[in-house]
Amino acid sequence: MSEKLFCDVFEEPFPHLIAYNFYNDKELELIWEELKFYTKPGKFFTPREFGGVPDMTTHGAIQLDGVYRDDSNIQNGLNYRPISNILTVNRKVFNSGVLDEFAKIHESCWIAPLCDHDITKVRYYHDGESYDAHADKSFQFLAFSYFYREPKKFTGGELFFPRQNYELTCENNSTIIFPGWVKHGVKEVKIEDSAYYDGWGRYAITSFFTNTIKTVSTHGFRE
Repeated sequence: MSEKLFCDVFEEPFPHLIAYNFYNDKELELIWEELKFYTKPGKFFTPREFGGVPDMTTHGAIQLDGVYRDDSNIQNGLNYRPISNILTVNRKVFNSGVLDEFAKIHESCWIAPLCDHDITKVRYYHDGESYDAHADKSFQFLAFSYFYREPKKFTGGELFFPRQNYELTCENNSTIIFPGWVKHGVKEVKIEDSAYYDGWGRYAITSFFTNTIKTVSTHGFRE
């Protein structure tokens, strides 16, 4: 039986969709299993190492596609992506129909379900960490999913959009989808009585996706 997803869609102040309780209990169990594995010394990379902007953030992250590569297109190559619970489970962003709903918000979003390339990063924000406002202009669309242990121990960590004077609280197990041209950042996370590797900070699974086909017809067929 297919799941029913609950979403809010907004055309202003820019096209975006928020899905609540996006992952089911079984999927959450798999996600947290992997998040806990990464929340240990030597697992997360620095911004310079994971493709972030060092002058804009200090939080740790890991680009999963670089670790679990798909080399099945080369001779004797293997696809390592299924080893990652997160890379398996987060296909839900692309096959659940949520992008079809996002595509209806505005004409600029219609191409989202046709995107054929994505990368996934796992991010962890602890006390004093933030991300200055920036735009991910190399990708057409972004999907950010948020997780934290409950009861929630940190404050801050809102996703903010300075040009629109708009922000989102990033509820646990929620997902937001919006265009890559929208400038966004993360407000400082504050947490007391918690060591970094206790895992009480703010996690985000961030997907960046785009279309590598140069021409897509108005009927959705690639040319």
